Amino acid sequence: MALDWGKARVGVAACDPDGTLAYPVETVPTQDAGRRLPQLLAEYEPIEVIVGLPRTLAGDEGPAAVHVRSQVASLVAAHPSIGWRFADERLTTVDASRRLQAAGRNTRRQRAVIDQAAAVAVLEQALAVERATGRAPGEPA
Repeated sequence: MALDWGKARVGVAACDPDGTLAYPVETVPTQDAGRRLPQLLAEYEPIEVIVGLPRTLAGDEGPAAVHVRSQVASLVAAHPSIGWRFADERLTTVDASRRLQAAGRNTRRQRAVIDQAAAVAVLEQALAVERATGRAPGEPA
C-alpha cells in the first residue's frame, strides 16, 4: 500500500499480492485520516506501507516532509506489525497530473484523483526499486 500525504488529502494506492499492478484506492480528507486509514489498513492487510516523503528538488527535507513524518507517526505506532517506509516522492504529483491530462481528464476539477494517481506513482516506483535491487525501497519509518 502507498500513501501520498498532503495538507488537504491523502491519496491511497494498493497493489496485488505479487506486487505487479498498483491501483488507486481512494482519497481521504486529512481531517478523516485518523479514522479512515486504520479502516483501510484492516481491509487491505498490507505487509508494507510506502509513504511518499516530499523532499525538495535538492533532495533535502523541508517543512512538508516534517509534516508528513509527524502525521504518520501515530499510524506507525498503532500498527507495528506493518512495515512502514518513507520513499522519495519528488514530482509524483506533477507526473500524475500529466498522465491524467494525457488521458483527457480535467485535472483542475480532479484533485482527489490526482492524489490517488500520485499514490499509485509512489507505489510503482517502490515496486520497481524492489524488483531491480531485491531490497526494500526508501527508508524505515
